[in-house]
Amino acid sequence: MCLQCNYPGPLCIFPAHEQLRNLRDPNVRTVAETFDFKLIESCIKGNRASQKALYDHLAPRMLPLCMRYVGDRVLAEDILQEGFITLFMRLENFRGEGSFEGWARRIFVTTALMYLRKKDALKMSDDIYTARGIKTDIPSQGQNIGYKELIRLVMELPPGFRTVFNMFVIEGYSHKEISEMLGITETTSRTQLSRARVWLQNKIKDRENV
Repeated sequence: MCLQCNYPGPLCIFPAHEQLRNLRDPNVRTVAETFDFKLIESCIKGNRASQKALYDHLAPRMLPLCMRYVGDRVLAEDILQEGFITLFMRLENFRGEGSFEGWARRIFVTTALMYLRKKDALKMSDDIYTARGIKTDIPSQGQNIGYKELIRLVMELPPGFRTVFNMFVIEGYSHKEISEMLGITETTSRTQLSRARVWLQNKIKDRENV
């Protein structure tokens, strides 16, 4: 529950409330909980059965991640495959420092960002025009919306909003890291995040009024 507005759901989307900063993918686990280093070593040696086991373990977690960035399952599946190609090529680079899944997630995030760059989907100017129609007179009370429904709305965000929102809120990147990865300023990152929050607030309000 949000202590600021008594929102009863798993998170609060209102920009002044820090709960939004703590939204995390429930699929995230630590390496100690989910990974056997011997499996990783076996994959590095080219063992097909181990590679399939690693794929089967990671794919259900990484596909939703890819979908959040591109908003389309078919495209997400393509990015997932590209991400696994990169992951298996770079397995030897994992030194066991920190979470393996965290290391793997960064590969899939980077793969999704590469796709968006190729499609010129990260042009922030497009989102600036989209944002002009956004209302800002949103009530300060939370709405009863669950994690899965909010994620569906996140996938509907304009590309620039969606990318920054995913990176900051769900993946936990700082604005400095986002600016470096996207080639934008930290101010632009903060602006995109703020507009994404307002966009989500309006969408939830519109659904309530239907």
